[in-house]
Amino acid sequence: MRTFTKEELKKYDGSEGLMYFAYGRQVYDVSASFLWKKGKHQATHYAGCDLTQSLEEAPHGPELLDRYPIVGELRDEE
Repeated sequence: MRTFTKEELKKYDGSEGLMYFAYGRQVYDVSASFLWKKGKHQATHYAGCDLTQSLEEAPHGPELLDRYPIVGELRDEE
């Protein structure tokens, strides 16, 4: 499984098609989701970011992430 830094994750913001975000240490691919148009979700969340803190405050739990493939792991910056 691929590892991403936060800087590498920024490349997957939807501007070139692929949309990934991190939750916890896992990186999810939301490219095929109709809920993530052009890298945005509900006009408040953006692909290419670590959304761990944002999702802690979401009206739904992390179990919704089960519908998206995990494509890697977010590693700590050194």
